[in-house]
Amino acid sequence: MNLEAVISAYRRYARVYDLLFGPVMEPGRHGVLHALDCRPGDHVLEVGVGTGLSLPLYPEFVRVTGIDVSREMLARAHQRVTQQGLDNVEVLEMDAEKMDFSEHAFDKVVAMYVVSVVPDPMQLVEEMKRVCKPGGDIFIVNHFRSRNPLLRAGETLISPFSKLAGFRPDMDLENFLARTGLEVVEIRKTNLFGYWKLIRCRNP
Repeated sequence: MNLEAVISAYRRYARVYDLLFGPVMEPGRHGVLHALDCRPGDHVLEVGVGTGLSLPLYPEFVRVTGIDVSREMLARAHQRVTQQGLDNVEVLEMDAEKMDFSEHAFDKVVAMYVVSVVPDPMQLVEEMKRVCKPGGDIFIVNHFRSRNPLLRAGETLISPFSKLAGFRPDMDLENFLARTGLEVVEIRKTNLFGYWKLIRCRNP
């Protein structure tokens, strides 16, 4: 996986992303928004905002900044923001591994379906920690390698094609948590068959 491969993959996905990944991943989006427990005045960062499917779910009393590296996906997010009058939302083109934001700029940071997509997941998490306020919440929704032997074998089989697909199908949860040092508060299953995980973490 490298940045060019990610950009290329999501250039292909942009027109059909909402159709392919909208309904099937909607429970995870709703799960995050419920768990966020947003308070008036909160400033939330969503990294890898994509086409902005989650943006209408945020309450109007919070400020939301969404970033993505794909210009084609962001064009659709901009369109959604304008058409739905989401005045509390801004979307910016930015590499989540090298954010332009200052330290401790956000009350909460969200990454939905992103950590298995970026070239360097560890660097992504370090940046999420850096821009999140101490004691703030970090939320991750993602697919991780299955414990089911048959599914696990299938994930391993298709992993050589991750560059073409634009994501890693065999990312291991325990290894990810150990390497990132995230302070996990809660992990629960979400989406179809509980195949994805919703992880809530506390920033030190």
